[in-house]
Amino acid sequence: MEKETNLFRNINTKLSGEDVNMLSPLQLAYIGDAVYELFIRTYLLKKGLPVKNLHKEATKYVKAKAQSQIVHILEDNLSEEEKNIVKRGRNAKTNSMPKNADMIDYKYATGLESLMGYLYLTEQDQRLGQLFEKIAHIELD
Repeated sequence: MEKETNLFRNINTKLSGEDVNMLSPLQLAYIGDAVYELFIRTYLLKKGLPVKNLHKEATKYVKAKAQSQIVHILEDNLSEEEKNIVKRGRNAKTNSMPKNADMIDYKYATGLESLMGYLYLTEQDQRLGQLFEKIAHIELD
């Protein structure tokens, strides 16, 4: 039986664990933002919402304030390594100011996205699934 392949995993097969550790927190957040957004969009499809409501509902999860809230709720469930990645992302120097968010929320959101990017790039899919399962059950404003 031929091994099942994952399209996304085959895009870059030369990125080792050491390479991932050398990426800046903002590079991890760049990937993590996409991974997180895809999770949220996929999760919302399961709710059977009308298309016109999907974006509004997704915004509840992807705005900086919500991501900041989520990372604080998840904090007790994170390993020391994961907490360090969040911290690196949170403390990363950015050259932009958020338009619709407080700077502190924006920094914590970057920390969450850094963690999502790190877990994705290091192929820790089971761990990503565990965290996403917790996120799906968080009540947000």
